[in-house]
Amino acid sequence: MKQYVIISHDGRDEGAPERRMATRPRHLDGARKLKSEGRYVMGGAILDDEGKMKGSVMILQFETEEDFREWYANEPYITEGVWKSIEVKPFRVAEV
Repeated sequence: MKQYVIISHDGRDEGAPERRMATRPRHLDGARKLKSEGRYVMGGAILDDEGKMKGSVMILQFETEEDFREWYANEPYITEGVWKSIEVKPFRVAEV
């Protein structure tokens, strides 16, 4: 499987925290689905100095680039405008 690291930062506008929290249940449901399919490796929130969520990091794996693109096109944090800056890189989890 091809692995990817997704590093994303939320918007900085006044409504960004509320937008994240409103979208979060759908995002987590999607992550649970990915996990049940063996596509979710790990993930979590990037925190600011006060411990508030301001972005995310996910490591995912997909059989094909098309599968990844389908996930990307339907990820709620993307479609609902939570993530404003998104970096996707090929990745390989170290076998230790």
